[in-house]
Amino acid sequence: MKVRRCATGLEVEQGGQWRALSEMPDPVQASLAWLLPLGPDAGVEPLPVSPRSFRDCMLFERHWIQSSRGYARRFMPMAYRLARACEVVTGRTFPAFKPHALAHRQPIYYFGNHLSFVPSGTPVSAPSYSKALDYELELGLVLSNPLFNATPDEAWRAIGGFVVVNDWTARDVQRPEMQSGMGPQKSKHFLSSMSQTLVTADEVSHRIDGLSAFVEINGEVVSRTSTRDMLFSLGDLLAHLSKDEPLHPGELIATGTLPSGCGMENGHWVKPGDVLRMGIESVGEIVHAIR
Repeated sequence: MKVRRCATGLEVEQGGQWRALSEMPDPVQASLAWLLPLGPDAGVEPLPVSPRSFRDCMLFERHWIQSSRGYARRFMPMAYRLARACEVVTGRTFPAFKPHALAHRQPIYYFGNHLSFVPSGTPVSAPSYSKALDYELELGLVLSNPLFNATPDEAWRAIGGFVVVNDWTARDVQRPEMQSGMGPQKSKHFLSSMSQTLVTADEVSHRIDGLSAFVEINGEVVSRTSTRDMLFSLGDLLAHLSKDEPLHPGELIATGTLPSGCGMENGHWVKPGDVLRMGIESVGEIVHAIR
């Protein structure tokens, strides 16, 4: 079922109609009780959940490779031409474009700013210090139960629902920050966005590895992608995150960008006046006017 938050509380979609959670049968109310403490702050346009924290992972190797190529193409054109020539000659991915070896041994991630989320429909703009605003289409999961040293099966059962996440990035700021060894900072923390609805885990969990997705700019589809080919299952991901570290209901964990789900990969960057729309099958969508 899909859930959204409004001024009067939680609403649940049933048969194409939205009904207040308080009007739903007791079993439905009980299954969504974990969402009640996760309301928006007063005066803030409602998100389906106000996350207690935000971890953003890197589960798609193809995104890493393609975005590395895309960065070089835009910001290091001479190096890009040399690297591409090497790839053509050898038939192999240029080593600098490959993910760090650790990404194959364990899920890797960073902590983002959980307080800078805005809902779909909010007009957005690049931060004052950037000339390279980029979107990143991701699948986000929200925990409904605590985890600590969980098995993959226990971790999988702790997922309460899924949302669409847009991890906005200032690309011209990102690389210098990453080279500092401290991870992304101002390149990421200024803004993230989320679909206005959350879909409960039972709706899509049986096909979570094959959900289709898209990115559209000004009504034109610029990328079709999917959730296929994650480096780790979501159960394995959460089990790793919970290793000697407690996880709590309401924490948001994103998969990382779906392949071709950002402008740096697909070559379609956004600019003021554009309308960006992105979505994941059966989960939701995000729409923003770029100011």
